[in-house]
Amino acid sequence: MSSAPFIAEPATGPLRGTAAVPGDKSVSHRAVLFAAMADGTSRLRRVLDSADVRATIGAVEVLGARVVEDARCGDGLTLTVTGWGAAGPRPPHDPIDCANSGTTTRLLMGVLAGWSGRTFTLTGDASLSGRPMRRVTEPLTRMGARLELSEGGTLPVTIRGAGLAPAEHDLVVASAQVKTAILLAGLRAAGRTLVREPGPSRDHTERLLPAFGVASSRPTATHAAWVDGPAPLTPTDVAVPGDPSSAAFIIGAALIVPGSVVTVAGVDLNPTRAGFLTVLERMGADLAIRPAGEAGAEPVGDVTATFTAPLTATTITAEEVPSLVDEVPLLAVVAAHAEGTTRFEGVGELRVKESDRLQALAGALDALGVTVRAGDDWLQVEGPAETGGAVLDSLGDHRLAMAYAVAALAARAPVSIARYDAIGVSFPAFTEVLRSLRA
Repeated sequence: MSSAPFIAEPATGPLRGTAAVPGDKSVSHRAVLFAAMADGTSRLRRVLDSADVRATIGAVEVLGARVVEDARCGDGLTLTVTGWGAAGPRPPHDPIDCANSGTTTRLLMGVLAGWSGRTFTLTGDASLSGRPMRRVTEPLTRMGARLELSEGGTLPVTIRGAGLAPAEHDLVVASAQVKTAILLAGLRAAGRTLVREPGPSRDHTERLLPAFGVASSRPTATHAAWVDGPAPLTPTDVAVPGDPSSAAFIIGAALIVPGSVVTVAGVDLNPTRAGFLTVLERMGADLAIRPAGEAGAEPVGDVTATFTAPLTATTITAEEVPSLVDEVPLLAVVAAHAEGTTRFEGVGELRVKESDRLQALAGALDALGVTVRAGDDWLQVEGPAETGGAVLDSLGDHRLAMAYAVAALAARAPVSIARYDAIGVSFPAFTEVLRSLRA
């Protein structure tokens, strides 16, 4: 990454216009992976062209899928993917590099665990290699999987394929990645594999598997999901919806710059991803949401954010966090400009993301002049704050880099952001989109 810091300038007027956001990162990962598992050829449109999704594309190619990039344009990649099907993934001679992508790593553990007699090793960069993996390996081990982590429970992981048995799992913490890894392993087990969670997590896997010919249930009342195996995947065509986590930063920017009116088009409105919209509306945000059909088995629509008045503080409960965990950095920046004290509860998960986001957020807000307090799993932000310039470090975390750039819009002086090019992980065109709205 570049060593030169990015200088984010304050807004000199309202943000106006319509913005397009890249394809959803979570759906892009799954579409590429499921197409690689399928027996035949799938065509995927609007796949997010980012470092994380490229890690998944590279991994499935190493494992034997054929991926042809038909087009690359402003709205993402168009890919033709021919999967390995019944032949299964091909063990490579070298470890599979998952770069900085936790999604790639955790989902592949589930995909590869049930292929008896085959050995695979997954590695990643320094950041990914510091993230915990036992909460994925432990439930898979109960199904008969053989996975060997480093002594600290981190990467590299060696997966020695084995016959798997179906099982019921009760997760202590709701996690879409853990749930998906288990369900994908269940596709190689004879019988029903069921995952129960304490609250709702992203259900992209349960929505998209039926498009690839696999029955899957997601009864919302019990926060459970299941698959019946063995179940092969059949090829299909997928159009990826706009990423709501990317949209959040554009919407949040409009809500802290007076006079702004911004529309984000084609956003995924999946209820398990729309928690940040619910919170913003509760804070008094003027949001107009217009449904516009489906894409990639997800409901989509346009969202218009209008700055009509400063927002008011709220409390984000632990039960809400799974539906907005990636948007906490943005919501914390917005909270700094809201009237009162906003409290985030049950956000300990942020300590094991690409960085310790909780600690980093608290430090950055303090440097900007915001009164903030943090505990093991909570964050409290006092507003409204008169924020000033600051020298910040994204720590190579894309969500922090974008949150700091949004914070600069409402600051009295520029904000210097080190390792800002981390935005390439999920929203490479973020800077250009913001500039177009400032024109």
